[in-house]
Amino acid sequence: MKTIFAVDDNHVNLIKAEEVLSEKYTVYTFSSASLMYELIDKITPDLILLDILMPEIGGFEALQFLKDDKRYSNIPVIFLTSKNDSETEVRGFEMGVVDFISKPFSEAVLLNRIKVHLNVEDVIQERNMMLRYRTEKLSRLQNSVASVLANMVENRDKLTGHHIERTTKYIKILLYSMLENGVYTDEICEWNLELVASSARLHDIGKIVISDIILNKPGKLTPEEYDQMKTHASEGENIIDSIIADSGDGYFLQSAKFFAGSHHERWDGTGYPRALKGTDIPLQGRIMAIADVYDALVSVRSYKEAFSHEEAVRIIRESSGTHFDPKLVKLFLDCENEFIEVVME
Repeated sequence: MKTIFAVDDNHVNLIKAEEVLSEKYTVYTFSSASLMYELIDKITPDLILLDILMPEIGGFEALQFLKDDKRYSNIPVIFLTSKNDSETEVRGFEMGVVDFISKPFSEAVLLNRIKVHLNVEDVIQERNMMLRYRTEKLSRLQNSVASVLANMVENRDKLTGHHIERTTKYIKILLYSMLENGVYTDEICEWNLELVASSARLHDIGKIVISDIILNKPGKLTPEEYDQMKTHASEGENIIDSIIADSGDGYFLQSAKFFAGSHHERWDGTGYPRALKGTDIPLQGRIMAIADVYDALVSVRSYKEAFSHEEAVRIIRESSGTHFDPKLVKLFLDCENEFIEVVME
């Protein structure tokens, strides 16, 4: 049963409101706003009937109290009033009141107005639940698609086993460390960090177009072969752009596009495919550069043995300001132990 608070310094109005509403609702009556304040901490009403003209604390002051507290700000408030001037109505609606009921009120009007506004709240809650469900479903679908596409790439590349899984974990470590330590928070505070980390799985999607002969060559690539391999960054952008054009999906795929197209750019401008420099490189690319290089260093490749964690950390530290964003390198050094834990899993 829904709960209604009725606040009015006129006891006749309170008695009438309780008589009219008590069959359908749980009703609490208060002769002053201060008495309502004492109970609202313990019982949260679904709707409040609030008189405007009361001694000590008037209706507008009481309404402001409710709207200023996030615990109560969404409770619908209906003003009970004998004042019918437009100035009062404008002020009330601007402050967030949902309706006005003129006094003396009739039983039919009171019941119908309350029913309308409680039903509206139910509809809003139902739609919000449906929106959350659809958002979660879309997120699961995006993660699933990203995983399938990433696995297609990784299954073709026999030399980088579980690279995508590990780099995704590194990305999460860096993202949450950035948030905790206030690094680039103006940019990432608007991000869905889990979704961004998931989109990083597509950073090597462009390798789909690279020949198996080059991709799985058991030795060092020739300059010509290396040039072919480098095209996977721009090809990854192109692939994701084509998906965006077909699906209209912006946030998830735009983030994936930045990871794919800029993770081989270098802070000093000597990277590829666009030779971007410094903060002109998308933040996703600067983050992935550290995760990608670290994983390559500590992994066995056909042309090298795995470096130790300590050696990989040294190389990344010494490449601060040339290959990598100095702020992100400092962050990496602060959380390097979390990286080695991923490697040891």
